[in-house]
Amino acid sequence: MSSEPILVLRRGTHGMPVSDLANEIRERLPDHEIQVATTPEEERERIAEARVAVGMGIDEELLSHAETLDLFACAYAGTGHLPMDALKDAGVRVTNAAGVHGPNIAEGVIGSILAFYRDFFTGRDQQESHEWRHYQTDEFMGATVTVVGLGAIGGAIVERLAGFGVDTIGVRYTPEKGGPTDEVIGFDEEDIHGALSRTDVLVLACPLTDTTEGLIGEEEFVTLPEDALLVNIARGPVVETEALVAAIRRNKLHGAALDVTDPEPLPEDHPLWDFGNVQITPHNAGHTPRYYERLADIVAENVELIDAGEGELTNQVL
Repeated sequence: MSSEPILVLRRGTHGMPVSDLANEIRERLPDHEIQVATTPEEERERIAEARVAVGMGIDEELLSHAETLDLFACAYAGTGHLPMDALKDAGVRVTNAAGVHGPNIAEGVIGSILAFYRDFFTGRDQQESHEWRHYQTDEFMGATVTVVGLGAIGGAIVERLAGFGVDTIGVRYTPEKGGPTDEVIGFDEEDIHGALSRTDVLVLACPLTDTTEGLIGEEEFVTLPEDALLVNIARGPVVETEALVAAIRRNKLHGAALDVTDPEPLPEDHPLWDFGNVQITPHNAGHTPRYYERLADIVAENVELIDAGEGELTNQVL
């Protein structure tokens, strides 16, 4: 058994105990000692001897106790909340959980799109009032779907769109690399507006960066067709909230499926709650009972690479 333990930090996610994550890692790495810290004191004590730490986050105070740490395996796809400069100075490599959320978030996106096109909301309302009355719906086939962000999540969305007979446009930083969509463009303003003008469904699946913050604002809502659907599973600030509210109030948008908002959590008195054509879920698209299984796969693969003396790790971001 390896003498340098792998430490699982105490904070879990989606209501799932971190002991479940530790068990998944143990199954994949039976020759390694897997420890679970249950208190702040245990985190400080055990990280001193750990070679690998796994968790949702780590702060500079906890990092200062790490004496032999080689890898921090972040359990989120995003790492903007981590003290990257301090980790770099400490010589600690960082990996993320990119790919863990692909299947479940993609399923949520497809479900939201179909709910709007087939108008399940009206059906549910009529069921609650015991009303048997036909109503009109729409057909998704033949639509143009623009997916902003072609990483693991965006790619999983495009993969699941393939069976619906739709046209797809992908937006990424490096359009010259191509992608899984019928057409790939970059973030040039003219290209973005050209795509939006042809878009029936706009899916935001990108990280929050200087480029994507406020990407969809008043001008973009003007360019989008008035019967377009917005699906945001990226980050709330990618969309300018006031512009979104104004577009919905003026019937300039068919609807919006929002798993993220700005601000977040959304205040109880916010107008977005009360629109009949807005579906809100509380940043819940990432939930899946297989979360820890997929994360443990990444962690185990990287521990084996470290054991073999390999330099580049899977999902390495630092």
